[in-house]
Amino acid sequence: MPSIPTLHRILHDNRTIAMVGLSANWYRPSFFAAKYMQAHGYRIIPVNPNYTEVLNEKCYPELALIPESVDMVTIFRRPESTPQLAREAVAIGAKVLWLQLGIVNAEAEQIATHGGLETVMDRCVKIEHARLFGGLHFIGVNTQIISSHRRRISPH
Repeated sequence: MPSIPTLHRILHDNRTIAMVGLSANWYRPSFFAAKYMQAHGYRIIPVNPNYTEVLNEKCYPELALIPESVDMVTIFRRPESTPQLAREAVAIGAKVLWLQLGIVNAEAEQIATHGGLETVMDRCVKIEHARLFGGLHFIGVNTQIISSHRRRISPH
């Protein structure tokens, strides 16, 4: 598992993220994470054969069809699909393979590592960014409301 300084460096240095499995449905974790990262200055490239556009960005059916360089490939897919996606990440010259929270696959990690990529598994890119760059609070989001007043609820 990468150290905190390593995670910080990865998120600081790698600004173009191909998100494999990114959904256009606002209630899906992939959409929430992508929207958050986009709002924090990251270039998000959606990869999902089911869509032509997500978050106002052209969506590609596969990693190989992305016409620009990609720093990080973040995967929101089942663990069994990750070895092939790791091969594709190596083939496009990505620097980092990031398997989202709940996704662990030793074969994908080995493929990525042997291909020269750093690997992060079982971590949420949004949560780690918020934790390391100051956007995570006790409920997991930054409400941007600062107040010392408690909300009063009327019994009537």
